[in-house]
Amino acid sequence: MERFDLRIPGCGSLKEKRHVVKTLTNGLRSTFNVTVAEVDHHDLWQRSAIAVAAVAGEQYHLKKVMHEVERFVERWREVELISAEVSLHRPED
Repeated sequence: MERFDLRIPGCGSLKEKRHVVKTLTNGLRSTFNVTVAEVDHHDLWQRSAIAVAAVAGEQYHLKKVMHEVERFVERWREVELISAEVSLHRPED
């Protein structure tokens, strides 16, 4: 799982924020076949936190996908990436 703390400077309302977050999360889902959810800052216009989760048979593949997901978020014009936190889990964890 990877959590992204985001700033959305161009938003002046929750409606605008929801549009930006929805467009970003749909882009992540369709590009990488991952699960995405907004997990924090629900009531703030210019902040959001999203979590992205994926499952893979090989840790190498999972790390590669998550790296590409992070690059995708970094390049998204409407948001500024404040921080990213990766958490990998194995079946025996």
